[in-house]
Amino acid sequence: MPTIGTWTTSPAPIADVSFDAITLRMIARISIGGSHPRIRISNAFGDQPLKIGAATVGLRASHARITEGTLRSLTFGGEKSATVAAGALIVSDPVDLTLPSLADVAISIHLAAPVHETFRITGHGTAKQTNYISPAGDHTTSLEFPVATTTMSWFFVSAIEVEAPAGTRGLVAFGDSLTDANVSTPDTNNRWPDQLARRIAARKGTCTVGIMNQGLGGNRLLNDLTGDSGLKRFDRDVIAQPGVTDVIMLLGVNDLRNRRGNPDEIVTAPTMIAGYKQIAQRARAAGLRLYVSTILPYENETFQPGCWSPDREAVRHAINAWMRTTDCFDGLIDLDMALRDPAHPTRLLAPWDCGDHLHPSDAGYRHIGDCIDPDLIGA
Repeated sequence: MPTIGTWTTSPAPIADVSFDAITLRMIARISIGGSHPRIRISNAFGDQPLKIGAATVGLRASHARITEGTLRSLTFGGEKSATVAAGALIVSDPVDLTLPSLADVAISIHLAAPVHETFRITGHGTAKQTNYISPAGDHTTSLEFPVATTTMSWFFVSAIEVEAPAGTRGLVAFGDSLTDANVSTPDTNNRWPDQLARRIAARKGTCTVGIMNQGLGGNRLLNDLTGDSGLKRFDRDVIAQPGVTDVIMLLGVNDLRNRRGNPDEIVTAPTMIAGYKQIAQRARAAGLRLYVSTILPYENETFQPGCWSPDREAVRHAINAWMRTTDCFDGLIDLDMALRDPAHPTRLLAPWDCGDHLHPSDAGYRHIGDCIDPDLIGA
């Protein structure tokens, strides 16, 4: 049976955090169900080895509690402890456990040595998911997890993969905060990839496509900002995902916004189009089907005032016009058309706007999930 990613998060550096031999318990809403799960732990941005004392996986019952009978210890090459080299990742051995689709999975990691602020911690700072930090000690095997504090970040864990039936497809959602949904209600799984998984499950009785969210808030196509640029991270965050067959890319608004105001990072339609063509070539060379979304409107955003201008709007319009006519991609998902105000096309329609005129609302994220045709990805 093939191995398919059922949940991912894009690694990025997290600053001003330290841990002192505690246990992390992190919660992930998976997409497709399957057997023999494996966990990926990333030290991509670390400049020191990461020492894992122990790790477990299980189905979450509620909050930080694990459902009895589902807790499994993870091993790495047969060993319960592991060291993840600086800049690398480690994949656990498969465990004897079957996960249902759309389940909440709890992954617990005991850090065997202090991780200081100078470590360059790898994680995902905008999880929009409550995760748990224990007092000092190894609490990986506790069903009732002792909680010292909570966090809205994921640390080190970057993927869950499962064995699934032959022919199962794997979809990577590649984008920025509009895919990450870092302006949405916590603990509600309103990210549009989660909503697409929900829609497929409602249609089929179970989710039949492994959906891997590689959205990264603040991400840009051409230049680094929050983590690596889209061009830089495409191989790691897309091509290297287990079982990936399809990609939906919603990326580009942060290039236009240029929120740092760096003159060297002002983009034009031709430079953006050249970047999209590079992504298309790399996807094609890897045998992936790539679907692109038009860039959503953001007139007069308040998330960071001043990032919209008529000149930048003209670039957005030119890029979207090219996307609607090019044959570079395997298909177009016109989210600009789906979420804009028909009476004022340079801004989001009010029900889909969270209020900052840049990010969708919870209803807007659900609407994106409803706008994507499951038949497009063979679901």
